[in-house]
Amino acid sequence: MKIETDYLILGSGIAGLTVAIKLAEQFPDRKILIVTKSNADESNTKYAQGGIAVVIDGIDDDFEKHINDTLICGDGLCNREVVEMVVKKGPKRLKELIDWGTNFDLTAEGNLDLAKEGGHSNHRVVHHKDQTGREIERAILTKTHQKKNIEILDFHFAIDLITKSNSCFGAFVLDEKNDTIIPVYSRFTILATGGIGQVYKQTTNPLIATGDGIAMAIRANATIKEMEFIQFHPTALYMPKSTSTFLISEAVRGFGAYLKTKKGRRFLFDYDVRGELASRDIVSRSIETELKKSKDKCVYLDCTHLDILAFKNHFPTIYQNCLLSGIDITKDWIPVIPTQHYLCGGILVDANGQTSIENLFACGECSQTGLHGANRLASNSLLEALVYANQIFEFLKKLDVKKIIVEKPVPDYFPSKKILDKKIIAKIKKDLQNCMQQNAGIIRNDTDLKKALEQLLIWKKQCQEMEHEYKVTKEFLELKNMITVSIPIVAFSLKRNENKGSFFKEGKTINLQF
Repeated sequence: MKIETDYLILGSGIAGLTVAIKLAEQFPDRKILIVTKSNADESNTKYAQGGIAVVIDGIDDDFEKHINDTLICGDGLCNREVVEMVVKKGPKRLKELIDWGTNFDLTAEGNLDLAKEGGHSNHRVVHHKDQTGREIERAILTKTHQKKNIEILDFHFAIDLITKSNSCFGAFVLDEKNDTIIPVYSRFTILATGGIGQVYKQTTNPLIATGDGIAMAIRANATIKEMEFIQFHPTALYMPKSTSTFLISEAVRGFGAYLKTKKGRRFLFDYDVRGELASRDIVSRSIETELKKSKDKCVYLDCTHLDILAFKNHFPTIYQNCLLSGIDITKDWIPVIPTQHYLCGGILVDANGQTSIENLFACGECSQTGLHGANRLASNSLLEALVYANQIFEFLKKLDVKKIIVEKPVPDYFPSKKILDKKIIAKIKKDLQNCMQQNAGIIRNDTDLKKALEQLLIWKKQCQEMEHEYKVTKEFLELKNMITVSIPIVAFSLKRNENKGSFFKEGKTINLQF
């Protein structure tokens, strides 16, 4: 069995679905296939709380302010041309999202309610309560289902890209329900597979975020860049007995919450003049430093002085989740710790979303566009996904779809009927997550990084041996991908000798912004 399609999109978040909708409307006679390894609405997009950073208020805010905020946060490594493009195209892409049925919060006057988040000089974050990503995913998935020429294959796992002579012709896909491998041939392939959060012990990312798209791109010899820049969100709810992590949005600090030590001291002004509204890298590193000094397990977010009725209206999910964890924000401080949140690097793409492999595109968190530099500005990620999805569409609509002429035999992914014990996979996965958390976290050093790289290479070799001996499963493929993306995170960290943005290595120079 094989499948042929005009456009193959791997991933069903805001980036992938936006490209799909635009292509379907432009070419109603062409086939668009979306492959996703879980159900269609499960993506990193769904878990985005904050919103989309867009310049709406032309009186107090302007494009240049948003551009400068992004450049400052990126610590000298942003591509200014890309930043200008994304920021200036933001309002039009937002209007499109609203036209597709996305509901954003409005003021009493009927205008978009704009929030302010860390690193931003103005209120410019458009949101839907504290569930912006879920609302966007709902709207665009509804729009997607209305298109007759879009097919979604859920619970299908993309194993590897089909390539020849530096061109991509689709992907080999595992049907998870019946354990069959399907070659999907496509004229154009778009990676929109999200981030790598699950390689860390503590992450705000869902379980599906195992770096699959980046790992496939690495195996296809695509160029990747700046994998060392891992953003840690400063304020995830500290739940030592839970395996999941709940995010306390950046917007809560923008709303006026204070970060305090166990003794009640607002410590952030010791590190940055912006205090709680400093960029994520500075806030996360400041918390990490305070915890090392105090030996405490967490710091605290104090919301007790805020207008509680307004808080409940803006952040209903956060309020309810805190209550479920036994925290009443009207009188209790919220215990928080920094947690892996976002990958600023990834698959290198140009302004059209093209990778270094012909006919292969990437957008969203798996891509490296030059927008984020060394550290992503809060709420710029959904903006980037929308703009680059449109850039890919604008490029593709000018190209003819030619018949696929390259076919490759399906590799033997099932060399044996033996199934690897899931406990073995789970053990390596847990050890990998601990290794990355301890050695490639907020503050790193060369000694630990070298040890981590040696261990990662051992696990990589073990996976290669297992692949020849056992039947491939989704769990094994995810582990293999997690190891594949962890290696460049550590290797790139060893090579970088200057501290920038979200990257901090002990004993190296640091570029001070203030």
